[in-house]
Amino acid sequence: MADLVAWWLGPLDGRAAGDDGWWEQDADEPAYAASLVKVPLAVAAEDVDLDRAVLVHADFASAVGGRFTLDRDDDQDDATWDAVGEHVTLRELRRRAIVESSNIATNLLLEEVGVPAVQRVLAAAGCSDRTTVTRGIGDLAARDAGLANDVTARDLARLLRRVPPAVEDVMRGQAHREAIPAGLPSGPDAPVVANKTGWVDGITHDMAIVRPVDAEPFVLVVLTRTDESHEAAQERIAAIAAEAWQRAGERRP
Repeated sequence: MADLVAWWLGPLDGRAAGDDGWWEQDADEPAYAASLVKVPLAVAAEDVDLDRAVLVHADFASAVGGRFTLDRDDDQDDATWDAVGEHVTLRELRRRAIVESSNIATNLLLEEVGVPAVQRVLAAAGCSDRTTVTRGIGDLAARDAGLANDVTARDLARLLRRVPPAVEDVMRGQAHREAIPAGLPSGPDAPVVANKTGWVDGITHDMAIVRPVDAEPFVLVVLTRTDESHEAAQERIAAIAAEAWQRAGERRP
């Protein structure tokens, strides 16, 4: 597929600028979602008993029938993998899915929440049909059958505007801060950033709610699909975030 560097910047309050936002590029072009699917899942999980504990396992039902197994080497979450055969609360699994970008925690949570609930979250946020979640992480048979997990920058901005406080709070604990947060000011006047990254080979994304100390909050979504390294893509996103900060600052009184 063709290279893509897409973004959308605008106010957190959708009434202020609607879908036009403040600054955008290719905001309606779809890209593979990677771990960004974990945000609408985290929102959908608000409707289940998050204090209920479930058995940790690594095999899951495929969306096209049969089962598939995740590979620990493809994940970042040793704590959940170490707990296979034990019980962990859905609240903790949601936290690990966002903060550690845990694949196994994501699929365990999705098993309880269900794909239709995630799709309802996207619909309620006003997302277009270019953005869809149809399967779990690592469901290669479903992927090969054409079931897509795709997103656009504009749709993810719509979603961020509907993220409840509990989910935003989880996102503030994000362990992966090398993209959007790296391009924003640091120190005592640094904004509060709640972000979620997503990456696989050729794909590096970040989406964030940014709350400056002395100005209105905004959302920034950056999606990249390129041949450059993951580290180079992170640097590109950080540079876009730095310019987005300047553009947002120009709108301050």
